Amino acid sequence: MTTTSAMPTLVYDIGNHRYLNITARCTLRCQFCPKHNGSKQVHEYDLSLTQRITAEDIIPLLGNVNEVEEYVFCGFGEPTLNLECLLEVAREIKAQGGHVRLNTDGLGNHFHRRNILPELSQYIDSISISLNADTAESYQQHCRPKLENSYEALLEFIQLAPKYIPQVQVSAINGLANVNIERCRIIAEQNGAIFKQRELDVIG
Repeated sequence: MTTTSAMPTLVYDIGNHRYLNITARCTLRCQFCPKHNGSKQVHEYDLSLTQRITAEDIIPLLGNVNEVEEYVFCGFGEPTLNLECLLEVAREIKAQGGHVRLNTDGLGNHFHRRNILPELSQYIDSISISLNADTAESYQQHCRPKLENSYEALLEFIQLAPKYIPQVQVSAINGLANVNIERCRIIAEQNGAIFKQRELDVIG
């Protein structure tokens, strides 16, 4: 399920999951992200966005919630930066009986300067947080955050998330220089989250 070629890809399917592309903005400039390496594409979908996306843009494209296993907020931007849209769309999916997952860099609280997890908890069933580094130095090297103290804020978000969201997964990419993947696993599991190891250059 996609929009027409004249429109940006806002909703796209991979397997039995329907992905929602609601912003191009991000708090990170990850050197391994395809958009910083000349590509805005995941599988056959071009995820370029040049406009602000609203819930009114997304909701008509949701389709039948019974057709998919879950809806996933995930594009080449950080979904929590378009929080109003995220919450409105997630509320609609839940009202129709769907399952909602959020893929995030874990910097939503840092960006908004408040704890957004209580709001997310109303409509989000599961959350996947990108850790990607076991030290502040390696995080700076690979993720290049725009906000100061981002790694500390990320760790705090990982600690808080299981208190609000039923299913919390923390991921890290195997193959990044100066990153100890086993230490990333320990950070996740010590905070009550499930750890997911991703592989470098494997997208989607």
